[in-house]
Parts: sequence; structure tokens; C-alpha cells
Amino acid sequence: MLKKIIVVVSCVLIRNTTLHAQGLLTEKNNFTHQDTLRGSITPERAWWDLTYYHLNIKVDPDKKFITGSNTIQYKVIDSQKDLQIDLQPPLKITKIIQNGEELQVRNDGNAHFIKLKSVQNIGSIQTIKVFYEGNPKEAVRAPWDGGFSWKKDDNGKDFVATSCQGLGASVWWPCKDHMYDEVDSMLISVNTPKGLIDVSNGRLRSVEQYGDTKTFSWFVDNPINNYGVNVNIADYAHFSEVYDGENGNLDMDYYVLKDNLEKAKEHFKDAPKMMKAFEYWFGPYPFYKDGYKLVEVPYLGMEHQSSVTYGNKYMKGYLGRDLSGTGWGLKSDFIIVHESGHEWFANNITYKDIADMWIHESFTAYSENLFLDYYYGKEASADYVIGTRKNIKNDRPIIGQYNVNNEGSGDMYYKGANMLHTLRQLIEDDEKWRQILRGLNKTFYHQTVTTEQIENYLSEQSGIDLTAFFNEYLRSTKVPKLEYKIENKQLKYRWTHIVDNFDMPVQVTINDKEQWLFPKSEWKTMPLDSNKTVLKVDRDFYVDSGKI
Repeated sequence: MLKKIIVVVSCVLIRNTTLHAQGLLTEKNNFTHQDTLRGSITPERAWWDLTYYHLNIKVDPDKKFITGSNTIQYKVIDSQKDLQIDLQPPLKITKIIQNGEELQVRNDGNAHFIKLKSVQNIGSIQTIKVFYEGNPKEAVRAPWDGGFSWKKDDNGKDFVATSCQGLGASVWWPCKDHMYDEVDSMLISVNTPKGLIDVSNGRLRSVEQYGDTKTFSWFVDNPINNYGVNVNIADYAHFSEVYDGENGNLDMDYYVLKDNLEKAKEHFKDAPKMMKAFEYWFGPYPFYKDGYKLVEVPYLGMEHQSSVTYGNKYMKGYLGRDLSGTGWGLKSDFIIVHESGHEWFANNITYKDIADMWIHESFTAYSENLFLDYYYGKEASADYVIGTRKNIKNDRPIIGQYNVNNEGSGDMYYKGANMLHTLRQLIEDDEKWRQILRGLNKTFYHQTVTTEQIENYLSEQSGIDLTAFFNEYLRSTKVPKLEYKIENKQLKYRWTHIVDNFDMPVQVTINDKEQWLFPKSEWKTMPLDSNKTVLKVDRDFYVDSGKI
């Protein structure tokens, strides 16, 4: 399986060399050796396939210190003797054991290369245990600049949480820190100080008392990406409900600071509303075995798998603001809707390379208006997504550079959502569009994917060759512009600001009559009844227009 993945990555590199030549992707030349070690499938990663982790740590909030181990189980798929594990300073690996023997480690920045002694027979299941300790990086502005957040609640009790997308899970635990290989299952054991509770991913398997401390062990039954793993420690109160979902009963659990319990019981009613809308649009919640949790944290929030974190201060919108400026964004809690949407697009369908982060963020930003569509109708949802266009910068392409842990433009949110909203118009049939979205989550269920896989699927299922469409919106900073002129009772029109072969049809209104135009880069003409003609492009298409 992993050999095939390497071939796919090679094809991506070839494809993007061509795209650079066409001017569709911008170059960045200041990547480092560490960027490559972090962002590529190195030979020391490629030969083994993750099967199981047991992360077992003790957290000391007073010293901002963690210590523990990660037991890493893997299947050997090729001959090799060097194995790469990632862990970022100031954390240190203290020793690594396999079959009772301590192994030699060569450190290269954040990457650590382990010289194995035991025979690694192809097809065999092997285990190493990595011991580590230290003061992990403290988050400066979580979740964007992540690490550990060491805070206190209003009662002076410790309020601790992790977040690490982009930065990498190796900022706080040793792992194979590349997205292409998700571990099949995982046990997370966290020892906490007296009176505090840890909430992590999956289901609570056990609570064990050790003197004044307790160890909470959570088991994740589904594949999980590294940055989706989290630790949340606080003086939590808990309440729950059972949701009657597409795949049966789904446990929905909520962990909040005790002072916020009553307001959370009311405010978190958005969670089952979200689940109903997203199961309609995207298909069954992908992690019934692990349940769904919403966990209060001391930062805004993050899409940790089956353990979605929440810090939106019990406000509607985004900290009380509507990102669209239309009013529709205040109909729900942005964090509950957006971060939970990532359960389908990020945790179920996961990018192989962070350059393709749009797969997570464009679909999830788009899910915000699908939530509105479900409860308030199509026009309300269109108002919302179109309202977010003012936030688009078109500063650089949405797709980043491959194999160097480089994400693309933040336009992956608002431009990406409007790209998908435009695609919905091209498909025309809303039920077909819904089935395509559901089919995505079924076809790529619990998989890591590339942009090409998603593009090909959407082209095949829509019956439209979307190659130039995606080149335009994902790989360039251009916005298609419909130029037109009216003279001698003729409409002349064409696309400008486009990539090669862009020929997207567009819906317009001509003198109050709706119709489709099929522009290309060359001028096209159509007869008119009069020179006194008013043309208006349908607002649902993310394009510019101008009469010349």
C-alpha cells in the first residue's frame, strides 16, 4: 500500500513541475532540510506501516513538564534497518527499546533515526517503545501557533490542552509525523494531578488511581491522523445524550468547565442540529465506534477526531461575529459547526500532504452554508457563502508546495467554499450534488488522499471535465472575468484572467431572462433584440464581470 502512495507522490511532483512552468503555482525557495525531513515520505518512513500506538504520559502543569512513552507497533512492508521517529525540541528521547534491547539513535533536528538490531521480516509485526520527557513548546496563539496551552480556570484550577496542526504532533509526542500513514487504532493514557480529568480521543476505557493522581485511558478504534490526537485536562463537568443517527445510536458527550455547565446544556443544542444537517449532506458520522465529544478548552477550538475542542465562549457566530456580514452566521455557534464539519473532511477524508489542506478547509468552510441550507434554505446559504467573498485575498494559490510541510493560501477557506458553491451551480441538480458529497465520504472512507483523487472523483461523478476549473481556482490567483460588449444588436463575450483551456459555462440574466452562456478565451457572439440590453451574472458564480 505505501509503495503505491510513493508512486502517487512522484506523479504529483511531475504534475506540479508542469504547473509551475505554466505559471499556475508560485515558487518558494527557502525551504530547509528540516522541512524536507518533516514533509516528505523519507526512505526511513516508507518501509513500515503504522498499526497501533499506546501513548502513555504524565502531565505536570506546575512544571509545564511531560514524561512518558509511546509504544509504536508497525508492519514491515520492505527491507530496511533505519526507522525515522519525529520529536521536536526541547523534548528529548531518553531511550528506545525493541525486544528488550536499547537501540542507537541518530538525531537530526526534529527527526530521529533509529538503528534496528532485530531482523525485520517483510509481513511481520514489530514494536518499539520510545521514552521521552521535557517541557513541550508552549502555544503562543493556539490553535494557529500550537503546542501545550497551560492556563487556569476562573477558580484557579489547571486548564490544559494541546493543539498542533501544521506544527506537527511531534511538538508534544514522538510519532511518525507525516499525514500519509494513519495509525489503525490507538490507546491514549494520561496521568493527571489530583482533582483533574483528562479527556482525549475515542472512548474512556479505564480510570486508575495512583496516589493523588489518576490515569485516564482512552481507546481510539478508528484510524486517526497525528494532529487529531489531543489531551485536555481540567476540572470538567460531563453531560451526554444519545443521537438517533443514520448508523444507529450515537453517543454525544460534552465536557465543560463546571461553572459553565448550565449554559453549555442550552448552548450545545447546536451539536445535534449540526449532526442532523451533516449526516444529510455528507453521510453517516464517520466514527460511531468512538462516539462524538465536544470538549471545552482555553483556546478557540480544533477538529480533534471524536474529541472536538471548543472555546467560542458560548457565543453565536465566530466569537459573536458573523464572518459573512449577512446575519446568517449568527444563527449557530461557528466553532460547533465548523470544527465538527471536519469530522467528515479532515478526519474521515484526510490529506496525504499538507499542501492539499484545501481538502480539509474548503469543504468544511463550505459546510457552514450547507448547515444553513438545511435549516434556513438555499437563498440563506447562498447569502452566507457569497458574503464571505470579501475575505478572499487571492494572494497566492490555495495549493501549497509538496513534500516540505507547506500549506497554501488561507483562501482555502472562503475562496475554496465559493469554488464549491460555484461547482454546485454547474452540476445544477441539488440531489446529485448531495449524493456526490455523500459519495466522497463513502469512497474515501477513513483514507488519506491527494488533490488529484478528489478532482478526478468530482469530474467523474459530475460528468464534467473539471481540470481547468480546479487549475483556475486552486492553482492560480486569477478570478475568471466575463468581459462583454453590446453593439449592433449583438452580445460579444469571452473569459479573461483565466488559465489555459478554461471554458466554464456561466448563468446570466439578460433583460430579466435567465440563460446559460458558454464563454471561452475567444470572443463569442449571440444576437440580441436590442442594444438596450442589461446583462447580469448569477451571483452564485464566483467570477468577475465587466462591460467594455
